Amino acid sequence: MRILIVEDQEKLAKSIQKGLEQEGYAADYVLDGETALRRVEIGHKDYDLIVLDLMLPKKDGFEVCNTIRAHGILTPIIVLTARGAIDDKISALNGGADDYLVKPFLFSELLARINAILRRPDTYIPSELKIQDLVLNTATREVFRAGKKVQLTLKEFSVLEYLMRNMNRVVNREELVDHVWDFNYDGFSNVVDVHIKNLRNKIDTDAHEKILETVRGVGYRVKG
Repeated sequence: MRILIVEDQEKLAKSIQKGLEQEGYAADYVLDGETALRRVEIGHKDYDLIVLDLMLPKKDGFEVCNTIRAHGILTPIIVLTARGAIDDKISALNGGADDYLVKPFLFSELLARINAILRRPDTYIPSELKIQDLVLNTATREVFRAGKKVQLTLKEFSVLEYLMRNMNRVVNREELVDHVWDFNYDGFSNVVDVHIKNLRNKIDTDAHEKILETVRGVGYRVKG
């Protein structure tokens, strides 16, 4: 999952980004409403959720939220606000926000709200994925091959999860980058290839049928 953070306090934005990345999410942040709108309008399909502050320079969170919804973009939005007034909460929800959180807040509460929205029926994704004897559990962040636990890094886990959710479909490097790495990823780096190689060494040992394959010149695929 990839999340966009829109927050003018850069220290807070970086803190949220770091917390989300430690939980296995890819996260970007922008510091004003104008930049946020441009980013969402151009690349909204890259994001699974938006964390949006209401008090922003250039364009406030209300305008950002209203414009996003007016353009037919349905990406879930959690509003952050220092305001406690009930009218602001109602305005945000009426403007298309899915939830709100009043500052100051605990990161654990924000994480719980994010998880709750991503579990909703219309965006529900099963927590356990199984292909042949390979099992991945998003709730426990555990992977098993033929009943034996496989130790993966967070990024390896995220790459494998995305490939498993797209079983039998060839996923190119650019698509993997869009969904697993943040906006500052260096496109000339071979980090994707390195993670694929590490994954293959961990899940496709000599004792097992090969599941992860490279389609030369195109991308990667997990075979069902």
